[in-house]
Amino acid sequence: MRHVIALDVGGTGMKAALVGADGELLHQARRATGRERGPEAVVESILGFAAELRAHGEEQFGEPAVAAGVAVPGIVDADNGIAAYSANLGWRDVPLRRLLGDRLGGVPVALGHDVRTGGLAEGRIGAGQGADRFFFVPLGTGIAGAIGIDGGVEEGAHGFAGEIGHIVVRPGGTPCPCGQRGCLERFASAAAVSQAWAEASDDPSADAAGCAKAVEAGDARAVAVWQEAVDALADGLVTALTLLDPRTLIIGGGLAEAGETLFTPLRAAVEQRVTFQKLPSIVPAALGDTAGCLGAGLLAWDLLATGTTDTIDRSEVTT
Repeated sequence: MRHVIALDVGGTGMKAALVGADGELLHQARRATGRERGPEAVVESILGFAAELRAHGEEQFGEPAVAAGVAVPGIVDADNGIAAYSANLGWRDVPLRRLLGDRLGGVPVALGHDVRTGGLAEGRIGAGQGADRFFFVPLGTGIAGAIGIDGGVEEGAHGFAGEIGHIVVRPGGTPCPCGQRGCLERFASAAAVSQAWAEASDDPSADAAGCAKAVEAGDARAVAVWQEAVDALADGLVTALTLLDPRTLIIGGGLAEAGETLFTPLRAAVEQRVTFQKLPSIVPAALGDTAGCLGAGLLAWDLLATGTTDTIDRSEVTT
C-alpha cells in the first residue's frame, strides 16, 4: 500500500503516522522529543523516529514510504526546508528536509509550520472542508492561526502569516514575550485562562479545563475569568475577519474542548462586534490532536502530486 511518513513535532512530544493517499491514518505512534538533552538530541530523535516508521511501513505494507512530511513549531523556512528557530526546542537553522531525506534513503520531504500544517488538514479534510476561505485558530499554550485559501494555507512573504496571537487587543496590557503589551494570547490562550483562574480561585493547580467546569457550575469568579477571555478572543477574531473575510472560523486547541461553554458566548460576542463585516460560521476543529500528523501527510502527498523535489543546494547547507 502506498503511504507517506508524517511527523508532528511539538515542544515536548512528537506524534507520527503512516498516512495513505486518501488521508487514512494507517499507523500512529508517539514519542518524547528529548529536548532536555539539547537541540542536537531533538533532531536525532526526529530522524530516528522517522527511520523506525519507514521500517514499520516496509514490514507492514511490503514497500517503503514514498515521501515524508514534518510539521515543526517556531519559525520555518518551508521553501528551503529549514527549521529556522524554535524557542521551545532550542534549535536554529536546522536543514531538516535534507537531513530527513538522507536518513530516509532519498525520498522527497516536505517541511511545514505546525499550526499551518494543522490548518491545512482542518481545511481540507476537517471542519473547513468545502470552504474556499477559512481561518484556523488553535487556543493552546499560545495562539496562532492558519489562513486557508482554496485548499492551501497562506504562509505570507516571510512565513509569519496568521499570527493572530500577537494582535494587540488590550493596549498597554500584560507584557508579551514578543515585546508588545496586551497581545491576544496573553488573555485568551489556554495558558492565560489557566493563570487567571488559578489567581482568581487562589488555587495554584487550577487550569483552563477546571475554569470551564466552574463556569458550567455557575461560579461567579470563573464566569468573570471566562468572559474576559471570550471578549478578548472576540476582539481579535473580528480584527482577523475584517482583514481576511473568511467563510469559516475554525477554533481548536485545548480551550475549544470546552465545547459550547466556549462557542455559545464566543459566537454572541463576535456577532455583537461586527458591523459591515459578513459573519462567518464559527465551528470547533474536527481533527483534534491528529491534525498536525494528517497535515504533514497531506504536505507529503502534495509534494508528490506537484513533482516538487528538494531544491536546496546541499553543498551550501551545514548543520
